[in-house]
Amino acid sequence: MIYRVLFLIVFWVTVVLTATGCAAPSAGISRVGFAIQVGAFSEVKNAERLSNKLQQKGIEAFYFKKDNGVYAVRFGDFESKEKARKAAQRLVADRMIGSYFIAPPQKIAVKKSSELAWEKAPEPSLKKLSPVVPKKKVEQPGGEAGPTSGGKGHGDMGVIAARTAERFVGIPYRWGGDTVVDGMDCSGFVRAVYNLCGVNIPRTSREQFRVGENVGKTDLQDGDLVFFGASGDEINHVGIYVGNGRFVHAPRRGDDIKVSTLDENYFAKKFIGAKRYF
Repeated sequence: MIYRVLFLIVFWVTVVLTATGCAAPSAGISRVGFAIQVGAFSEVKNAERLSNKLQQKGIEAFYFKKDNGVYAVRFGDFESKEKARKAAQRLVADRMIGSYFIAPPQKIAVKKSSELAWEKAPEPSLKKLSPVVPKKKVEQPGGEAGPTSGGKGHGDMGVIAARTAERFVGIPYRWGGDTVVDGMDCSGFVRAVYNLCGVNIPRTSREQFRVGENVGKTDLQDGDLVFFGASGDEINHVGIYVGNGRFVHAPRRGDDIKVSTLDENYFAKKFIGAKRYF
C-alpha cells in the first residue's frame, strides 16, 4: 500500500512539473560522450565549409581553433568509442569526411541540484589552453597547467571554459550556415564551448537560462554564462564570462566572436542574470 502511494505521488509530481514547464536544475545538462573530430585547416573558411556540409545532413557540427593555430571540426555524442568509430567510418564511406580522431569524454563535474557529480574519463582532448590575460597557474585535469580566477567551489572547469571561449575571439562565425534561426548564433557559440569542455547544455539561450545554478552579478566566476534580454522569459543573448567584468560572445549572425564588458550601456541595461553548470 505504501509503495502504491509513493508511486502515485511521484507520478502526479512528474505530471505537474511537465505541465508547468518546471524542471530540476540538472535537466538539460549532461556529460558529452565520445565525439568525432576531423580536419586540420589553416583557413577558417574550410572548417566552416565542412561544418555546414555536415549540418546540412542533420549533424550538429561546429569548428574551433586549436592551440596550434589550425581549425578542426567536432561533432557527435556517443556512449562508446566503438559507436563513434562506426559512425565516423560511415561518413568516410559516404565521402563526407577523411581522416578522423575520436575525442574521449572529459573528466568533469556537472551541477546536479546542490551536489557535484564527478564523471571520469581518459584525459582532456583540449590541451594547453592559453589565456588572453595571464593569470595564476593551476593544475588542470590530465596534468596540464592552466590559469585560474581564484574562485572557490567552481573548480578548474569554469576556468577552462573561459580560456576556451577566449580562443574563439576574432573568428568569423555563422552558426548553422544558412539554416540558423534568430538567437542561435550566441547560444550556439556557448554550446560549442561547453561541448569542448565535456558538457552538453540546451540549444537556445532561453533553455540555457532555465537550467544550472543561479549566480549573482557580484559572484561571477570564469565560465559562467551571462544572459541578456527584456526579462527572464525573453532572453535573447548569452555570453561566457571570462573575468574582470568581461564576457566573450557572438554579437550577431556572421560577426566575429568578440569580448565585451558588462558595464557597456546596452549590456548593463539588458543584463538579466547568470548561470553556472560546473
